[in-house]
Amino acid sequence: MRFMYDGTNLVPEPLTAGGEKVVPISRVATIPIYELNPHFSPSSELLSFLAGRQLLLDELPFSLEQLHSHYENGYVSYQKGIISTTQRHRCLRCGNDAPHLFASFFCARCETICTYCRKCVTMGRVSECTPLVVSNVPPERVVYPHSLAWTGTLSNAQQQAADAVVQAIEQHAELLVWAVCGAGKTEILFPGIQRALARGDRVCFATPRTDVVLELAPRLKQAFPSVPTIALYGGSEERNKQGSLVIATTHQLLRFYHSFDVMIIDEVDAFPYSVEPMLAYAAEKARKEPSALLYVTATPKEDWQRDVRQGRRTAVTIPARYHGYPLPVPTLEWCGNWRKKVTRGTLPQNVLTWVKKRLDEKKQAFLFVPHVELLEKVAAILQRLDHRIVGVHAEDNARKEKVQSFREGNIPLLVTTTILERGVIVPNIDVAVLGAEDDVFTEGALVQIAGRVGRSAQYPGGDVRFFHFGKTKAMVKAIRHIRQMNDEARQKEGLR
Repeated sequence: MRFMYDGTNLVPEPLTAGGEKVVPISRVATIPIYELNPHFSPSSELLSFLAGRQLLLDELPFSLEQLHSHYENGYVSYQKGIISTTQRHRCLRCGNDAPHLFASFFCARCETICTYCRKCVTMGRVSECTPLVVSNVPPERVVYPHSLAWTGTLSNAQQQAADAVVQAIEQHAELLVWAVCGAGKTEILFPGIQRALARGDRVCFATPRTDVVLELAPRLKQAFPSVPTIALYGGSEERNKQGSLVIATTHQLLRFYHSFDVMIIDEVDAFPYSVEPMLAYAAEKARKEPSALLYVTATPKEDWQRDVRQGRRTAVTIPARYHGYPLPVPTLEWCGNWRKKVTRGTLPQNVLTWVKKRLDEKKQAFLFVPHVELLEKVAAILQRLDHRIVGVHAEDNARKEKVQSFREGNIPLLVTTTILERGVIVPNIDVAVLGAEDDVFTEGALVQIAGRVGRSAQYPGGDVRFFHFGKTKAMVKAIRHIRQMNDEARQKEGLR
């Protein structure tokens, strides 16, 4: 959209009388900001919709006239979507400034060559003539003094971690919660979330994966039943709702602006957050100043682990699972050139034997494969053993339904890519990796995959098998990592 700007007033082109000189918002030197007019009667619906968010005009269900009247009276502000220098462009929604991630086209809205950001285009196009709209009114602070309905108890190690989380929230500090898979990380956060809500804080629980959002949302809604809680992910029906407790994929944070007093980033080492600076930018933009920032993971990056050991990063560590049993240690098993066998329509005999045993014992299992193109072939081969076996991957339209069906016990074995290495909890399963030597199976990924097994106190053990065509450093490191955590847990707390 183009604006008329006379050095004092900024008016969207559709609201001008016509004939005035108009320019894309990116070419306005300084966007005027008006003081709040106490005599203006703002729309509570508009301010509620926009509270803590940074949105495109196309995302707002309000007329331009209504929106602009709120701007002129100081209740909302326009921001540039893209700023330009002689050297490069920068997207202010996602932080992208890589030249190859911008493109130019003839824009019908600004009637000139216009540059847009390709990095975040799936969230709606931000171009040189695109204003971003934010509210100047802080989100309403609602106090929930007794919000936590969870009545479970924490172990000594869990309680120490929970106390550290509460302290970090009260001090607006940064904290890493390094806890093994199955340590009860979510429950450890409950007292801190309760404390934040009792102060009127807004809390965001962000995670890189949609599956983790779908896993966490019902648990958090059950734990905090009196608190408006929304889950945001691609296709979410709650996208336009507001909540004091938000569970979201990290991509959804691009739509927030100075919104949260407490930002919890779960599985901070997971793809895509671990390799995508845009998501860290989005998380930072979504936080208020000051605010607390909590990172939660079982597998922090090597440099973070080193920082913790050397005292450069504040962390609390939980090496034991909540039920006191050790982490299952994976077994390495050579399976030959499995890719060639898949091409020929079969699998290595030891892999088939492993699968058949699970089917015979009626024990559910995950079989992880490196890539989508292999997944369908492997699933088709295994369907000869049991027609109920299916595969699932990130772009699968039936992904949500398949995972839920697996949870309900209708699918005996689920062939999956690394999308299910985290978050999905099934009480009694075994896990195998086919092609564990592939680069996609990093140390962290393999530790997380092994962590799917033995999470229930009723079923604390299980089989973890890494089928490979050559042992890698990642496999060795993953097993060492698990054993070290078990050793530390024995020393600190004693294992069953």
